Amino acid sequence: MRKRPFIALAASVTAAGGATFAYASLIERNLFTLRRFTVPVLEPDAEPFRILHLSDLHMMPGQHRKQAWVAALAGTDPDVVVVTGDNMASPDAVPGVLRALRPLLDLPGAFVFGSNDYRGPVWKNPLQYLLPEREYVQGAELPFEDLRSAFTGAGWADLNNARTVLKAGGRSVELVGVDDPHVDRDDYPSVAGVVSPDADLHLGVTHTPASRVLDAMAADGFALLLAGHTHGGQVCVPGYGALTTNCDLPHAMAKGLHRWPGSEAWLHVSAGLGTHPTAPIRFACRPEATILTLIPR
Repeated sequence: MRKRPFIALAASVTAAGGATFAYASLIERNLFTLRRFTVPVLEPDAEPFRILHLSDLHMMPGQHRKQAWVAALAGTDPDVVVVTGDNMASPDAVPGVLRALRPLLDLPGAFVFGSNDYRGPVWKNPLQYLLPEREYVQGAELPFEDLRSAFTGAGWADLNNARTVLKAGGRSVELVGVDDPHVDRDDYPSVAGVVSPDADLHLGVTHTPASRVLDAMAADGFALLLAGHTHGGQVCVPGYGALTTNCDLPHAMAKGLHRWPGSEAWLHVSAGLGTHPTAPIRFACRPEATILTLIPR
């Protein structure tokens, strides 16, 4: 008789765990959400400026729902589109990425790549993400040059260890970016320097929000820094938040808009729109894109 309460408890825990996994894998990872933040970085009397920030699509060829949702974001009428990497999760994903982004390619845009634009994913134990030191393993090479050609052919700025000025929304926008720090492809010193006083707006772009990169961009005067990579933690604890950021970013900054410590810069980290294909779950961390409306300080 004494065993019955324990059996009932075990059954309840098992059922709750199964229901949670089903929700995380079948429902929440497809609950695409548009976030909105207001960022006070413009000069007095400047008109608002709208950035659509996309990250971490981790696109698979058959993800037509995601592709249609992203394509519909053209209706938000942004002044500029910024994509912070990890677009692909399959060697066959380029057509799917372009179906998603094609309506946005007509707008001014800029991009950096993440590690999963260069090499495909491999199966790994998700608990490894909680380890501060772990071996980094990637799979087969992905067709990143095809994706680069499509983006640059549409007029988007390639910010992988590059710096440029583009016209968008009637403004002059100075951008600096690095290739992915997560796999040591970043070379900020090659593009470093104080921001140009002739530009109306200054943006820093990176896939991984590594502190060494963010510190340097903020020190050069870039007012808004954009990053992805963290997936917002991907699996979060309600009331607590992310358990990991997969980099040296503090857990409390795993997603959303924050002041970058020790500077006047703002940092926006996108929780992204996809998942690692071997861990297709999200919990308490919906997939997202973001409209950042820049206003006067």
